Amino acid sequence: MLLALLVLFSTVSFTVEKHFCGDVLVDVSVFADVEKCAMEAMEMKQKKSCCKDEVEVVKGQDDLKFSSFEDLDFEQEQFLTAFAYSYINLFEGLPKQIIPHKDYSPPNLIQDIQVLDEVFLI
Repeated sequence: MLLALLVLFSTVSFTVEKHFCGDVLVDVSVFADVEKCAMEAMEMKQKKSCCKDEVEVVKGQDDLKFSSFEDLDFEQEQFLTAFAYSYINLFEGLPKQIIPHKDYSPPNLIQDIQVLDEVFLI
């Protein structure tokens, strides 16, 4: 499980967007667009720009090595085969449970024998 999470996080890429108004950091966003400040709306009218956006791209690993059983040398193949065979044979199957009364059907009760003979437990 740990190795699967390690591979997942090493291959994930994401971007970090930052919006500066002058030298002041206004907003940072990882998954959504950054919010623009009110100064930028006024700058559109004045044609001057004191705001800037920075985008940092964190790239994940793209080249993963895929190897197959045939890429191993003979000793490694032999060890892996012996290990898998011995590991599978560690587990023993459960014995088949025999139910002796599986096909037995009880007799039909017509009357309650205890009431008929007036025998009661005290």
